[in-house]
Amino acid sequence: MATYAIGDVQGCYPELSRLLDKLRFDAARDQLWFCGDLVNRGGQSLEVLRLIHGLRENVLVTLGNHDLSLLAIAQRKPDAQSRVNPELREVLFADDAPVLFEWLRSQKLLHFDEALGWGMVHAGLAPSWTLRQAQRAAQEVERELSSPRHPRLLRNLFGNRPAAWSSRLQGIERFRASINTMTRMRYCDVNGRIDFEAKGIPGTQKPGLYPWFAVPGMRRRDARMVCGHWSALGRFAGLGVYAIDTGCVWGGQLTALRLDEEDPHYIAVNAEPHRKRSPGNGD
Repeated sequence: MATYAIGDVQGCYPELSRLLDKLRFDAARDQLWFCGDLVNRGGQSLEVLRLIHGLRENVLVTLGNHDLSLLAIAQRKPDAQSRVNPELREVLFADDAPVLFEWLRSQKLLHFDEALGWGMVHAGLAPSWTLRQAQRAAQEVERELSSPRHPRLLRNLFGNRPAAWSSRLQGIERFRASINTMTRMRYCDVNGRIDFEAKGIPGTQKPGLYPWFAVPGMRRRDARMVCGHWSALGRFAGLGVYAIDTGCVWGGQLTALRLDEEDPHYIAVNAEPHRKRSPGNGD
């Protein structure tokens, strides 16, 4: 049995298919962890969702900002849905969209496997969080997202405030702060306040900002964390963090990281030749 974490797919269906072939993925024994942003920009988001949903017994997903945005758009009226890009419209108006959305809403913001000693999140964790505190914050959102109350959460999803998580926050603001932290964060200050504009490689940020995994005085966690979201950072391993968004949608690679061996190793496939855009700086 092998366990692989896979970086941001973002609708890159041919690359995902080739990566699964390269992994010799066997649904009878192997597990796949997807670190979020399954959809948008790659051109075949519907095919990606259908493929992963079809493997759902073997799959764990931590939701990314693009996945949550799609769920939020699905709450709008059809005329508003029809104004989004063609790739997302194809998902929104698919016959099986309700099934796919119900499944997507049941996915996680944070996953931790104690036996493996690995956790996964799309973007990052607040510097003040222990692993247990991060799990509680994620579970609060996960319960709301999978409950009948999910429309209210999704209607109030967007916004940069609060920019930092605090135990004093309540209601929608608390949920939004957790979501922003776990799905949008790259850089923050020592108080966990997110800079939503800084997206470049470490060293390019403004003074007083730090990569989320290198904040002075942050809480230490006895777990290795795999994440995506930061294509400019690319493949990174250090400080207990393994980043695997290698910018497939921007012409880079789609990367998997094997987690069940003593020394984790990478397996990657190159992006399709037509993906010739510059390395991603987008969310």
